[in-house]
Amino acid sequence: MVPTHMFLTRGVGVHREKLASFEEALRSAGVAYCNLVSVSSIYPPSCKIIPRRRGETLLNPGEITHCVMARSDTNERNRLISASIGLAIPTDRRTYGYLSEHHAYGETDEESGEYTEDLAAQMLATTLGIEFDPNIAWKEREQVFKMGGKIVRTLNITQSAIGKANRWTTVVALAVFIPMENLPPKKTRVRR
Repeated sequence: MVPTHMFLTRGVGVHREKLASFEEALRSAGVAYCNLVSVSSIYPPSCKIIPRRRGETLLNPGEITHCVMARSDTNERNRLISASIGLAIPTDRRTYGYLSEHHAYGETDEESGEYTEDLAAQMLATTLGIEFDPNIAWKEREQVFKMGGKIVRTLNITQSAIGKANRWTTVVALAVFIPMENLPPKKTRVRR
């Protein structure tokens, strides 16, 4: 089973119970009705990223749904938390890319997002044989990766929130894979 479609989503939940705040975050992300199974970090060859709304319509309540998930939670008032998924897509779509997940305390959306993009790009760069200096800033490294012509695109989806008094706050970011059997059949062209 190699997924051909996926979507990115994120959410935040707040509740007096930790588990309930996680459930609220999954509801906010639009995937609470699935049995989520976390997988590691490979972006499948030729996988298409579809809009969240379309992806949600291709999932069924209760089904086993594979995803890469980042999650962070706190019950500390004013504590900044974030969860992020980064993605690095190779130019040659017949090869695989990388997804990275990161959860943090005290990082903004931008900081967590840049970190996950950088991490995914580094993992892909090492498999493609791209040489880079890990000590230079992400923005400079990003240009090296993209100018090398082997990494076409990086992106992230990130959710952050600030903890509330006497409540649990949970943030999630996910890359959700669509089961192949849920995709509509391909239309065949009739030649005349």
